Amino acid sequence: MAKKSVIARQNKRQRIVNKYAAKRADLNTIIRDLRVSEEERWAARIKLQSLPRDSSRVRLQNRCKITGRARAVYTRVGLCRNKFREFAMNGEIPGLTKASW
Repeated sequence: MAKKSVIARQNKRQRIVNKYAAKRADLNTIIRDLRVSEEERWAARIKLQSLPRDSSRVRLQNRCKITGRARAVYTRVGLCRNKFREFAMNGEIPGLTKASW
């Protein structure tokens, strides 16, 4: 089980990413648009750098929905390997069967 403070920090980052997503997208389109003048692109770059660091999606970490574990998380189900195996053995993941040969 991950520390509650780590999980809370992750939730805070997620809220900040959602809050600034539209603004970041607008600034990135200006930066990539070659038809815009160099000064405007530079100003957009400065504005993008002035946003909070945690507003970037890159800083988010995939975490297990149950334990909060950050490593070995299967994105499709949102579970870490330990809980994935436990749920699979109990038959709680639809469409998943244990291989046997």
